[in-house]
Amino acid sequence: MKDEIKATSGVVNFVQQGVGSPVILTHGLAASLHDWDDLLPELAGAGYAGYALDLLGHGDSFKPAHAREYIFESVFEHFSNWIDSLTLAESLTRSDSLILVGHSLGGGISLQYALRYPERVRALVLINPFYSIHQLPPILQLAFRRQLINTTLIERTPYRLFRFFVDMSSVSFHMGSRETHILPEHIRYQTALDYTRAASGIYNIPRTLPDLTSNLSRIHQPTLLLWGGRDQSLDPRSFPKIRDLLPNIVASHHFPICGHVPHQCHPEQLNPHVMKFLNSLGSFGG
Repeated sequence: MKDEIKATSGVVNFVQQGVGSPVILTHGLAASLHDWDDLLPELAGAGYAGYALDLLGHGDSFKPAHAREYIFESVFEHFSNWIDSLTLAESLTRSDSLILVGHSLGGGISLQYALRYPERVRALVLINPFYSIHQLPPILQLAFRRQLINTTLIERTPYRLFRFFVDMSSVSFHMGSRETHILPEHIRYQTALDYTRAASGIYNIPRTLPDLTSNLSRIHQPTLLLWGGRDQSLDPRSFPKIRDLLPNIVASHHFPICGHVPHQCHPEQLNPHVMKFLNSLGSFGG
C-alpha cells in the first residue's frame, strides 16, 4: 500500500505492507523506498508490518528548495515526525516496539533514533551503516568539508549518464575475460532513476552527519550487522569496528562479492539473515 503523510517537516512518501510488529526500513543517500522491494513482502508474509519511506529530498517525498536545508538534522526530523504521524510510538508495548532496518545513511538515522528514543526501539538491523564521516574515502571527506552551493551540474545530469556509472560500478570481472553484473538489471535501472529523482541538495547531508562512534556503547538493543566486503562508498574495515563497539551484536555477516548494497546484490542470501534475527527476538525478552 502506497501512501503519503503530511508531517510537520513536509510530505513523506511511504509504502506499508503487512500486519503485526512494526518494522521501519530506511534507505541510504540518493536511493528510495524501492531499496526494500525484495525484503518488504517477506516481512509482510512473516507477520510483520513493514514501513518503507522516501527520506527528505528523495523519491516522492518533500524536497526543500535551498541547499542549506539539506542537513542531517532536517532529514532526521522529517523521519522522526513521520514515525510520530503514524501514531505507532504512543501505542507500542515493550514487546511490540519498533524494529529499525537501515542501510548506509539509513543506518546512521536508525542509530540516532535508538540513541534519542531508546524506549521505542526493540532491535536494529544495520546494513553497511554510515555512522562517521571518516568511513568515506579521503577525497570525499575533503569534498564534504564545505557546503555544496552550486549543484547545477548534478541537476542537469541525465539518466543515461547516471546509468553508465551505475553499470560500471556493478561490473564484476572473472578469470580475466568474462564479465557479469553483480546487480540485476531492474536494480540498476531503479538505482539510476533514484539518482535522477533525488534533489541535488542531498549531497550536503554527509558533511553534517554526527559522528556516532563515541555513543555506540549506549545502544543496547539486540543488533544484526550485515555488510558487503567490496563497499567502495564506505570503508569495509569500518563495519567490524562498529561490531566491536556496539554492546549487543547478536549476529553479523559479510557478503564477500557484494559492495555497498548487499540487500540488493543478493537479497536471497541476505533476507534469511534478517528473518532469522527477527524471529529470534523473543528470546531476548523483547
